[in-house]
Amino acid sequence: MSLSALKETINLLTRIPILWLPGFVCGALAAFLWLVLTTSGTFFAGRLLIIFSLVGLFFIIGMVAALQKKGSTFKDMLADGARYYFRVLLPTLVVAFSIVLVFILVILTLTLFGLTLDAGLLTFLVFGVLLPTVILTFFYDTAVIFEGKKVFESLERSIEVVTANLGEVILFFAGCLLIFCSVSFAMMIIWSAFLADHLEPITRYNETQIQSFTPDQLIGMIGQDGVWITALIIFCWIALLIPVLYTYKACFYRLVSGKIVQQVQQQVGEFDSKGRWYKY
Repeated sequence: MSLSALKETINLLTRIPILWLPGFVCGALAAFLWLVLTTSGTFFAGRLLIIFSLVGLFFIIGMVAALQKKGSTFKDMLADGARYYFRVLLPTLVVAFSIVLVFILVILTLTLFGLTLDAGLLTFLVFGVLLPTVILTFFYDTAVIFEGKKVFESLERSIEVVTANLGEVILFFAGCLLIFCSVSFAMMIIWSAFLADHLEPITRYNETQIQSFTPDQLIGMIGQDGVWITALIIFCWIALLIPVLYTYKACFYRLVSGKIVQQVQQQVGEFDSKGRWYKY
């Protein structure tokens, strides 16, 4: 099923060009954020990150709505983005605050017992709390747009879809990870090729120098030209990943949610006195 969704993803992305627009917007915002980070530091970049995330979410919602219709115009994408925006934003905040609350409660509990949050416990929290929560609630936005679910209904629907198709969902996430790693690796190779001369001194660093190497040193090493090249690579990276991954997600959800509906429809009925099955 995940392979069928991937084939449909390629078909839709080649047939509906407007699906690439949110990727271009998010890529441009991410590249601009990188430029602000390198010139003004984390103070302004941290505040812009929140604003840009909200703007990017608007266009992503419009894209998912276009996938639900299997076609859209720029005007329709903006209208659908506005229509579904808060209906998707609210469950997003619910999930985010729930995860943050769990982490805070765990840290407070450890503090009361005189323990500290070490790397091992942090890993446990990530794989024991964060990862399962993300997986179970991953399809809430598609449930809102494809099926008109409300805040908590969308979360329940996502959990239902994941638990009913756990094997397929694991394959889907494996596919997402493969896509992410492939695109990221390709972009890293291109970035390294453009900045090979600037990065060459790193090859002569010893282990101590590498361990003490900081992001500020890297920015100073690549120079202003390297900063702009990095911004271009970030733009291309996000512009590819956003449309591909979200289209893949929508196509997969359409298949698995349709499968559940068919199963429910087949189960609605009763046996007569002779043991024959009649569907309502």
